[in-house]
Amino acid sequence: MRRRFLGAALVLLLVAGCGERATEKASPAPASQAAPADDHEQGRRIYNFRCYFCHGYSGDARTLAATYLDPLPRNFAATAPDALSRERMVEAVIRGRPGTAMKSFTSVLSEQEIALVVDFVRREFMTAKAENTRYHIPENGWPDHQRFAAAFPFATWEIPLDTPWEQLTPEQQAGKRLFLTTCITCHDRARVNDEGEPWDLRPLSYPRNQYAPGQELDAMASASPYAKHDVPPKIEGLDAREREGEKLFQENCAFCHGATGTGRNWIGRFLEPHPRDLTDPQLMAGMTSSRLRNVIRDGLPGTSMPAWRDVLTEDQVQAVIAYVNRAFHPLAEEVASSPSR
Repeated sequence: MRRRFLGAALVLLLVAGCGERATEKASPAPASQAAPADDHEQGRRIYNFRCYFCHGYSGDARTLAATYLDPLPRNFAATAPDALSRERMVEAVIRGRPGTAMKSFTSVLSEQEIALVVDFVRREFMTAKAENTRYHIPENGWPDHQRFAAAFPFATWEIPLDTPWEQLTPEQQAGKRLFLTTCITCHDRARVNDEGEPWDLRPLSYPRNQYAPGQELDAMASASPYAKHDVPPKIEGLDAREREGEKLFQENCAFCHGATGTGRNWIGRFLEPHPRDLTDPQLMAGMTSSRLRNVIRDGLPGTSMPAWRDVLTEDQVQAVIAYVNRAFHPLAEEVASSPSR
C-alpha cells in the first residue's frame, strides 16, 4: 500500500534529478580532466548526502521517495553518457526542473561541488554502472548485516510483500516476518502486487525507536534521539480554536517541525536549513501573529517551508497560529504602523 501525504510534505523529497536543456549560462568546468580519486570521492560524498534520497545509492532511482514522485527521478544507471550531456546535468542542478521534484541547488552547493557531483554521477553510474557505497555497513551502525539476509528479497523488491504466506518457503516466511518487524520502518511496503487503499495520513518521523539493546532489531537503536519529538505535548485548557489548531498542526506541520514543534524529528534533521524550532526564544523573538500568518500562507523561499494558502483556509491558518502561540512560544505583540504622511 502507498502512504498518502499532502503535496506540501513532499517538499522534503526535492533532492536530485535530471537535466532539461542548457542555457547560455556557462556551466562549471569539469572538476578534473583525469577525475582523480579524491575528486571522485568528494563527489560521492556530495551525492550520498544530497542526491541518493530520490536517485538511489546506485543511481537507479529505486527508492521509497521515488515511488511518490511523478515524473520519476532520472535513472542514471539506465542512461548512457551520450544520451544526456554533462551541460544538461549541470544546468539541472543549477536551475532545477520545473514540474518535477528536482530543485535548484545553487543555495547549498558551490560551482565546484556541482561539477564534482555531476562528474561523479557520469563516471560512477552512467559509465561504470557501479554499485556505489552500500548503506548497511559497520560504519553506519550495521555490523554483520548479512545475518538479516532472509529479509533482503523483500527489501530489494525481488519478492512482493503481499505474497501470500502459504506461497513462501519457511526461510522466506522468516524473512518476511523480519522485514515486517524492522526493515519496513525505512523500506516501507517495498514492492507489492496490489497497492490497495491509501493509508490514512499520519505525519510521523521515521525510523521509529521501538527497539531495545539485545533484540534482533538493535541496529535501529540510533533512532532514539528522534522518537520523543513525535509525541505531541499535553496541554490542558485549550479553547476551541486552539484545539482545532492542534489537530491541524499535528496532521500537517508536525511532519517537518515535529510534534514538539522543535524540528528535531527525523525528517526535520534531514532538511537543510532545518525547520524553525518553534520553542526557541531566540528564533521566535519578534515573531508576531501577522508575520507567522504570512510565512504559513506564502512559505519561505530558499527553505523547505511551502506555501499553505491553497491547502488551509484563513480560519485554519489562524487556528494553527493560536496553537503555536499556546503550545510552543508566545507570539510577540504587533507593532502599530506609523500613519501615512
